[in-house]
Amino acid sequence: MKPIKVDFGGNKKKSMSDGKRLAITIVITLIISAALYYFMLPAINLKAIELYIWIAFSVIIFIGLYGISAGAYSRPEKMAAAKNKMKIPIIILLVLAVIVGIGYLSSSVFFRAKAYSRIIDVQDGDFAEEVAEIDFSGVPRLDKDASNMLATRVLGKLSDYVSQFVVSSLYSTQINYNGTPVRVQSLEYADFFKWMKNTKNGIPAYIIVDMTTQKAELQRLDEPMRYSPAEYFNEDLIRHCRFNYPTLMFDTPKFEVDDSGKPYWVVPVIDKTIGLFGGTDIKGAVLVDAATGSTTLISTNLDGKTKLKTDKFVTDKEYQWLDRIYSSELLNEQFNYYGKYSNGFINSIIGQTDVKVTSSGYNYLALNDDVYMYTGVTSITSDQAIIGFVLINQRTKDARYYQVSGALEDAARTSAEGKVQQYSYKATFPLLLNVSGEPTYFMALKDASEYVKMYALVNVKQSTIVAAESTLAECVEKYASELEKNGINVNIDLDDVNENEGEDGENTVKYITVSGKISDIRTATTGGETYFYIKLDDAARYYKISVKNAEKIILANNGDSVTFEIPENSEGDIVTVKSVK
Repeated sequence: MKPIKVDFGGNKKKSMSDGKRLAITIVITLIISAALYYFMLPAINLKAIELYIWIAFSVIIFIGLYGISAGAYSRPEKMAAAKNKMKIPIIILLVLAVIVGIGYLSSSVFFRAKAYSRIIDVQDGDFAEEVAEIDFSGVPRLDKDASNMLATRVLGKLSDYVSQFVVSSLYSTQINYNGTPVRVQSLEYADFFKWMKNTKNGIPAYIIVDMTTQKAELQRLDEPMRYSPAEYFNEDLIRHCRFNYPTLMFDTPKFEVDDSGKPYWVVPVIDKTIGLFGGTDIKGAVLVDAATGSTTLISTNLDGKTKLKTDKFVTDKEYQWLDRIYSSELLNEQFNYYGKYSNGFINSIIGQTDVKVTSSGYNYLALNDDVYMYTGVTSITSDQAIIGFVLINQRTKDARYYQVSGALEDAARTSAEGKVQQYSYKATFPLLLNVSGEPTYFMALKDASEYVKMYALVNVKQSTIVAAESTLAECVEKYASELEKNGINVNIDLDDVNENEGEDGENTVKYITVSGKISDIRTATTGGETYFYIKLDDAARYYKISVKNAEKIILANNGDSVTFEIPENSEGDIVTVKSVK
């Protein structure tokens, strides 16, 4: 006779057989595990820690469900029988724990310091010979925050987009676009309900911000983007890649456009090169057409079929437009492994001979139609000065270290901000440039609204040599003067700077005239130069005029009529004047 079970209502029910209970529990566990996989998206790869976590969750779910169905948690006499069925799942958990533990030990930097130090090949370079004198027309003058602000402004002017989409600050990528440093910024849905309303039509545009002219434009697409990290379900970018390449591990995607402006997602493929979980490196990338979702695997023979190797990114013409295969965070981490562990793990703790690390931040420089990550390098025993800097190609991982001693980037920022402390401007993270053979930090100075108001040049070797002016041409001229005052002779072609920027010393822009009567005059001296600040007809803004550019301005008085030539679309409380009548 089969056992019976009496419920609280007195009805007799047949208890479920162990085999049936086990089968139902397995089916429910598989359904829940499939749902977990859909959202966790672990790579089916023994080097992916996410795989072990997913399996562990699935086993724990099985144990919990079986225990509930068998009544083991509410009736102690059932626990012994339930434990027999749980032995194998518990053994699986223990095996997973052992594998993960051994994996982390085999990947430990304590045991594998030399291997970590060799994960990136760093060559020494000569700054004066290898870092060409900078062409200021190619120097990025904006940082990510300023670029985001300009992109948001452009989007805000488009009534058909502004309520439905926002600028994605996470997927803002600095690239070289037809030889020009720009940031391309993807849009994303404003919220889940805006996604529901618009997803069938996709994302209709992206924004491109020129890092030199500071001009932002919205690029409308003939084919909208239907695959992106902003999508849900099967159009989500990583989920789309996971279902196409279930065994590959992915790094953070980058948004790029090719030379024709067609949008793509570049999803780096990572590998663990040391032990089971250590030594993260890139061994390829998946290119995803943002409109159609078609994928192309560019790799070092990841699937046994592709032939293009990672080191051919730089030579294969079809992929010359790619700029961001290696993330800045990964390159920064790899260089620190090289700097800390080249002489072993013990040396990184005791003695610390020739131990060096990157400084507090990084920036990007456009060189030879590629994007290079720049960061200063300092001794681990002292963070008061740099001992050099490193340039790393973000497509090929070609790394060059240049030995240059001088001020740390944060010290240079302080010097630049102190030069114009009356405005409370904030400096962007510096770029190290070769200005007539002199290692020089370049920074843009921004107001509280992220608008670039001035530029600064700070000498690396002598951070007290600082120039900060409203236009780049004026800044370079002032910097050359400051160098000469300190006995450093340089040969800077100011005409070339003006030619690159436009006749006015700014990027080529249109000018308008404003006229009125002077209602207030103020003066200030900055960097040895005298400036007049003039208000017209009780207007809110002041017009800034350099005495050296308009000497007769010193004769002006309240009530006089004047005409200023200023850049079109000038904004802010202080506007720099080109000429005065």
